[in-house]
Amino acid sequence: MRINRGLRRVGAWIRSAPGTYVWLVVLFITTVALHRMSPQFEQHFLRQRSTNIHELSHNPVRVLVASAFWIDSGHWIPYAFLYTVFHAPVERWLGTARWLAVCVLAHVLATLTSEGALLKAIRDGIAPHSAVNSLDIGVSYALAGVIAALTYRIATPWRYGYLPAVLVVFTLPLVEGRTFTDLGHFVSILIGLACYPLVRGRGKAWNPKETLAALRG
Repeated sequence: MRINRGLRRVGAWIRSAPGTYVWLVVLFITTVALHRMSPQFEQHFLRQRSTNIHELSHNPVRVLVASAFWIDSGHWIPYAFLYTVFHAPVERWLGTARWLAVCVLAHVLATLTSEGALLKAIRDGIAPHSAVNSLDIGVSYALAGVIAALTYRIATPWRYGYLPAVLVVFTLPLVEGRTFTDLGHFVSILIGLACYPLVRGRGKAWNPKETLAALRG
């Protein structure tokens, strides 16, 4: 009986965030496909779907869409966890259309900003010309944007702990590594925070203290 009740709750949770879990299913399928490729073919295959400078200059729309359905690391389970913790609550909170808008804005604008910075570095002689074909795929920019937008869902004073933690997690790699992907992640959280007009007035803020009290009985 408890198992059935638990399964119903899981099913209800998944149905309440359809975009999140359809995306996860697609990522599972593409990840399985990657594991069946030889390493050499995999790199060639992913590079054609990469939002690098070369592909963006020839097929910008195609690669911006395609790059969001592949995971370079080949590890799907961590993303299943992160999507459940961050994407699903934001989709439940904002609705699928607004959640998707945050994802698209973060993915597209962060990609264009980071690749634009890389192009300037190439022209200034800081980065090699071969960087125009860098491998740049994945879902992390959209995820970072959603993580930042979730700030507005959390009630104060908890929000004042969550936001600095997010800033530290995404700023430190940029300060230490200063890669174009680190820049993209940092830009993504700024975009997520700039999505306040999309999230304003979308219901009562979530208070962790109230949730804990309800769980205790």
